[in-house]
Amino acid sequence: MLLEARVISREISELMWKDGLTLSTAESCTSGNLAAAITAIPGSSHYYKGGVVAYANQVKENLLRVNTQTIEVYGVVSEETVCEMVKGAMDTLNTDYAMATSGIAGPGGGTPETPVGTIWVAVGSRNKIVSMKLEGDDGRDQNIAKATCSALHLMRDLLKEEQNQE
Repeated sequence: MLLEARVISREISELMWKDGLTLSTAESCTSGNLAAAITAIPGSSHYYKGGVVAYANQVKENLLRVNTQTIEVYGVVSEETVCEMVKGAMDTLNTDYAMATSGIAGPGGGTPETPVGTIWVAVGSRNKIVSMKLEGDDGRDQNIAKATCSALHLMRDLLKEEQNQE
């Protein structure tokens, strides 16, 4: 999956450069892997502003402005939370686009309601946020790799969609 992440990151780089766009990340379960995939591409400093690795709910709430009530009602591993993380990353880091992840990578930490391997991924712009739920436990490393590649795919597809609308 490392090769796949690099290939998609290169495509994202070209799309970002094309329109002078900026990108940020807000990561929980991927713990910086999205940022690493993006910055593995030379020239990423021209569009990637930075990221927040937010394992603690306090960091999600204080830095990314995730509403406490969202976490209490929907849970930290939810579509609602990752969508708020995307908005918070764009606001906090002043970017055009952002990617976010939150989930249970494993091997522990799962519950019957949210088993290991449940991960929410979201990407967005000021105009649109797209999310995806991943399920299935393939082991911690694979769960993280799957979430990273899924977020990159979503980001690339959103960029292409929005640039085709211009």
